[in-house]
Amino acid sequence: MTNTLDRKTAPQSRAIEHINLISPKKTTLPNGCNLFTFNSGDQELVRIEWIFNNLRFDPAKPLLNTAVNTMLTDGTENLTAAEIADKIDFYGAFLSVDYGFEQSQVTLYSLTKHLGKTLPVVKDILTNSIFPQKELDTYIRNQQQKLQVNLKKNDVVARRTFNKALYGDTIYGLNAEVETYNSLKREDLLAHYRQMYQPSNCTLIIAGKVDLSAVELLTDIFGNDWKDQSIQADITQPDLKRAAAIFYFVERPEALQSAIRIGTPFINRHHPDFPAVQVLNTVLGGYFGSRLMNNIREDKGYTYGIGSGLVSYRQGGALFIATEVGAEVCKAAVTEIEKEINRLKTELIPDDELNLVRNYMMGSLLGSLENVFSHADKFKNLYFSGMGYDYYDRYTEVVKHVTADELLNLAIAYFDFEKFYKVIVGKY
Repeated sequence: MTNTLDRKTAPQSRAIEHINLISPKKTTLPNGCNLFTFNSGDQELVRIEWIFNNLRFDPAKPLLNTAVNTMLTDGTENLTAAEIADKIDFYGAFLSVDYGFEQSQVTLYSLTKHLGKTLPVVKDILTNSIFPQKELDTYIRNQQQKLQVNLKKNDVVARRTFNKALYGDTIYGLNAEVETYNSLKREDLLAHYRQMYQPSNCTLIIAGKVDLSAVELLTDIFGNDWKDQSIQADITQPDLKRAAAIFYFVERPEALQSAIRIGTPFINRHHPDFPAVQVLNTVLGGYFGSRLMNNIREDKGYTYGIGSGLVSYRQGGALFIATEVGAEVCKAAVTEIEKEINRLKTELIPDDELNLVRNYMMGSLLGSLENVFSHADKFKNLYFSGMGYDYYDRYTEVVKHVTADELLNLAIAYFDFEKFYKVIVGKY
């Protein structure tokens, strides 16, 4: 007799005790490039990432990092942009280029049996890109048009203003104007490309069902026949210089909504308080049931959504709160944000709320490890921050055991609303 499921009884649940992360195998290729291998999965699919540290930010030529990365697939000495796309598509693969503040990368998804055909295309992109003038002209025109549209959006202007105030003339605070794109010159792109895209500045990560032939192919194409340029990549960055002024109001009299961005320069992952402050941030605005959402969306109805977040960079980080509210209630919304921040400094978080946040954070971490690619992503966060897997051991212990008293003391230490940067775009 089979057991009948009793739908009147909730299934048993238990706390998450430990998170097991897959560690990669490290190989140093003949040219010095580091290769990290995550071998797991049932499907004959791999994801390969070529990750490069961005070159030092030059305020006189601020768009080089993003422009060079974006245009990598726009043509080489051997292939046009259309031919690159056709070759990748023919084998059912997917190729993308992605720019970040600190690293830029080329990512290939491919069946292992087709790597012999798809990897040479990537090699051509990384060694023979030519940035055709016609493609550059198109890129400039498209980016200018996109920026003109985005500058009409209050949330975009608020984010740009906030970043500029916190980070100044650095890669993190870049605020390109429409005319800035006219400074892009093909010879500058080529020089930047040659210095940045070389094996000594590359980390290779392959994840999926990785067999020996795939590693051998990577080693042959990107280890034996890929050489450094004569100029070493300068990946140092200027020091961050925050603005003296902390309040910014961009008035838009016809605005129906006002964008709000509030925050402050903050500690990064290297600081011992960072995991506990992540718990505090989650309570404040880090998930759908947060205090900011319950107050400003559910109770007041000022906004469709509001959230807070922490970002961690090499030179520090930031805490930010972002939302768009009805223009007529903008000042009231800022008052409520201040109220919720001050509550964390004066009232202990109730046990039931703290336990809910603990379970949410642990569940989110576990849920973010759904496949081998996710494990590789967690490794990237640690590797490029100069940290080891013990960070997640500390993180889980803090999330499970931090007390309400400790969180209140952290709020007092870090959450000074009077010193927070405040950006309003619209009406106030």
